[in-house]
Amino acid sequence: MVRMFKDQMGRQLTLDGFPQRIISLVPSITELLIDLGLEKQLVGRTNFCIHPKEKMQAIAKVGGTKTLNIEQIKDLAPDLIIGNKEENTLQDITAIESIAPLWMSDINTIQDALDAIRMIGEMTNTSPEANYLNHLIEAGFKDLKELASVQSTKSVCYCIWKEPYMAAAQDTFINDVLTQIGFKNIFDSSRYPEFEPEQLDKLACDYLFLSSEPYPFKEKHKLKLQEKLIHTQVVLVDGEMFSWYGSRMVKAVGYFFNLQKALF
Repeated sequence: MVRMFKDQMGRQLTLDGFPQRIISLVPSITELLIDLGLEKQLVGRTNFCIHPKEKMQAIAKVGGTKTLNIEQIKDLAPDLIIGNKEENTLQDITAIESIAPLWMSDINTIQDALDAIRMIGEMTNTSPEANYLNHLIEAGFKDLKELASVQSTKSVCYCIWKEPYMAAAQDTFINDVLTQIGFKNIFDSSRYPEFEPEQLDKLACDYLFLSSEPYPFKEKHKLKLQEKLIHTQVVLVDGEMFSWYGSRMVKAVGYFFNLQKALF
């Protein structure tokens, strides 16, 4: 049965039946595919696809998210490849789109993530599982938003990199998550602005979140930055909870409830 789909970049793809050999080029989507029950169909993943840990060893690696091994992907003979506009390079995507049907995600909001889960479920014959995950995510974030609505909004800088310091801001998935759980991003002029920590006190920023990824901020970084800041509280946060769209969002709900409880 031939089926037509459109990905989140507006590209058309055709699938002949349900995919039996899937390669995921996106860590959070690899985890999603496993949680949808597609472990046997998942034949390839990137070096950064690390969850769930106990399932990863049996799945072939095809390089990094931005340094794909094109020949290895070809050798695995996939019948569906799933990538992401931001996490994979245009050069790699151009090289692999002739190998197999390629579905590209483009996720900047929670709704984009829900749409991706639904569409992946439709492509892989796992719609009931995908719809159930979406139900849990929607219900959880609805409760988080309602709780945030009765609290005073807190301003935040979500730091993702060091040297230079960079923040996740406008039109990013992280920014949408922050907004939904009651935080106002101190930066709103671009997606990933550079900044100096000393700016935050002047901007009356309540919190500086140091993410565990992509830069692996640790306690030593927190302590050093807190010494420079008088009014802004520095907090280490789990980057996977804030940036992994997919089934990880179910676990993220509980994490965010605890974060709200601690910071509001």
